[in-house]
Amino acid sequence: MSDIIRRDPRAEWIIRNRLHPLHDQYVSQEEGGEIRGPSGIIRKFPHKVGFIGPNGVKRIDRLKGNAASATGKRSSATQEVQLPLHQISSPEFYVVVVPDLVGGRLTSHDKDILGLAHKLISEHGGQGAVAALCFGEVKEEHFDLAGVDRLIHLNDPAFDGYAPEARVQALAYVDTQLTVKHWLFPDSVHGGADLGSRLAAKLGERPATQAWQVTAEQVVCRGASSSLDISRAMPRIAMLLEECGDAIDETRHEASSIEFADIPLLEGHIVDKGLMDVDPNAIPLAEAEFILSAGNGIHNWDQFHQAAATLGATEGASRVAVDDGFMPRIRQVGATGTWVTARVYIAVGISGAIQHMQGIGQVDKVVAINTDAGCDMVKRAALSVIGDSEEILSELMALVNAHRNQASSESEENSHAA
Repeated sequence: MSDIIRRDPRAEWIIRNRLHPLHDQYVSQEEGGEIRGPSGIIRKFPHKVGFIGPNGVKRIDRLKGNAASATGKRSSATQEVQLPLHQISSPEFYVVVVPDLVGGRLTSHDKDILGLAHKLISEHGGQGAVAALCFGEVKEEHFDLAGVDRLIHLNDPAFDGYAPEARVQALAYVDTQLTVKHWLFPDSVHGGADLGSRLAAKLGERPATQAWQVTAEQVVCRGASSSLDISRAMPRIAMLLEECGDAIDETRHEASSIEFADIPLLEGHIVDKGLMDVDPNAIPLAEAEFILSAGNGIHNWDQFHQAAATLGATEGASRVAVDDGFMPRIRQVGATGTWVTARVYIAVGISGAIQHMQGIGQVDKVVAINTDAGCDMVKRAALSVIGDSEEILSELMALVNAHRNQASSESEENSHAA
């Protein structure tokens, strides 16, 4: 009887159950990727992460390292993936991207253009590098993962605010210092189209605008209100639409800095006197960047309107709130209302019907305030707050007012010190 090889059903069950506290211990005994079957035959261990089955599919870690063992260590399958580093030591030429950097961070539009820049370099051949040229305050922390080989950051106060003349002068100077094969701008309302057009006029180039299909030889542009396509040779300067290229996601890049010590600073004729206060509700819902939206979970509508005014947000609403008469029809968000593209969308008491989720499909960041932790809006949100909406909005307004009072006090102290 001692020669009979017996199976251990408990051990096999623990190996299959990656949430079991002893899972790591039992898996470590099978690190070779093989197990002995009941007949004594050595068999492959199909439950090992990284095992490649007969169909060629590799077994992956779907828990993303969230399973912890009894010792407090993460699953042995959890390993942080380090993307390969793409390096260009001595670039022969550059493709310079001037991103919008809305809020100081790269937008999805910017990342598409950076991906396209790498495609152009591969089609041209040679040792080319993608450079990102940024003005003013920059909060982006992952230029390397977005595909930036070289970073040019011009942070002089002369470039703050709306300063197109100073910025174009700086771009023209950079053009004389580097071998730039292409200048790429986002064709957007955030300033890319305006800056690209000004640079083209200064350099005497004929730019491509509304470009959406781009190769090193040819570019296809939208024309006649997007009713026809216009093909032409790829110029040095191009203003590109969204989804013109695929964002970088398989490599990381150096993002090393290029410094220019003697950039000429032009004192322009246009003076930026800052932003003007406007009524957020005077902004069309489709153009609003910050929306506070109400659903069936709102019971104190006076507080909701006060919160929107305190936050400086444009008001939106779900179909239920509109049908019940609490909000006008022009405030309805969704496939049956208005499709929005806000940078921040706070959904208060909205569970997330399919039509509403379609209407916020292009929103950058969604914040959900809801009592139901399992609703679709919470699943869609980048940040969720579970609790009573009236209490949360009250606390949120208190925090905003305290922050403003502190900023006002610091400003007065600085003025007195000066």
